Amino acid sequence: MHDALMEHHMYTQPGFSALLIKDLGIEPSRRRLDMGPGSTIDGPGGLVTEGIAADMKTKPDRTGLPDGLGVSARLDGGSPLPELTAMVNAVCEEVEDLRARTVVVLWFPPAPAQPREWPGEVSIQEVNRWERAVRRLERLDVVNIAVAEGTCGGPVLDLLLAADFRIGTPDLTLMLPINDGHFWPGMSLYRLVHHIGLARARRLVLWGTDIPVAEATDLGIIDQVSGDLTEAVHAAAVLRGRLSDHETRIRRRLLEEAASAEYDDALGAHLAACDRELRRLRTAEGPAAPEAEAAG
Repeated sequence: MHDALMEHHMYTQPGFSALLIKDLGIEPSRRRLDMGPGSTIDGPGGLVTEGIAADMKTKPDRTGLPDGLGVSARLDGGSPLPELTAMVNAVCEEVEDLRARTVVVLWFPPAPAQPREWPGEVSIQEVNRWERAVRRLERLDVVNIAVAEGTCGGPVLDLLLAADFRIGTPDLTLMLPINDGHFWPGMSLYRLVHHIGLARARRLVLWGTDIPVAEATDLGIIDQVSGDLTEAVHAAAVLRGRLSDHETRIRRRLLEEAASAEYDDALGAHLAACDRELRRLRTAEGPAAPEAEAAG
């Protein structure tokens, strides 16, 4: 049932996502796209193979969370785009290598001296690598928590919108990525529309400047405001870390598809996910069944 449903909807429904099909265990056909020197993409949904200078900092400031709850990393929003890309990929690689239930916490310290212009002088290949790194982070099996404080700009909006849960301090102000008066046309535009709706996204993109924490909370860009980040992060890691597995990734994909897919197009994916969940629950209950019979 599972494979038949997915194969049917994969090849007959034009609005259906191959990425979600892959998440549910069916591998779609792949093709290699050439994106220029040092960069290739396996499509659809493949990862970028990227060349990074040997002298570039590729590891973020990473520490483990207390009680082994997860991986914590501090990212400087003022770093060059290639360096930020390498940092995000390094976090993803570390988490993927763990192969255990965990959480990722990305900290964005305040950067009052950071310029509003972003990403600066970069190539389109570097922009592509950055977008793929953010997408890789967004599609991890683990829960992704973002923490922002003070005045933040640059890549912070991208990474906040890619997170599952977002914590901000009472003094948080988000500087939008504006270049010569125009909003940076990266994938944060796409995520904003999906996250807060077209009307509010249009207002931010065409007329917005900074987003204070109250407005960010109202828009749903920030989920929790706390003056004690250590306690807030610990609580979030404990509560949401229990959800960090492949099932979370599937539900995340279903939510994303729901924003644009027609009902009939989405039905196959939801039925396949339900079938997978029923089989998972039966497997989890399996060992207990013989014991119950023996007790009776």
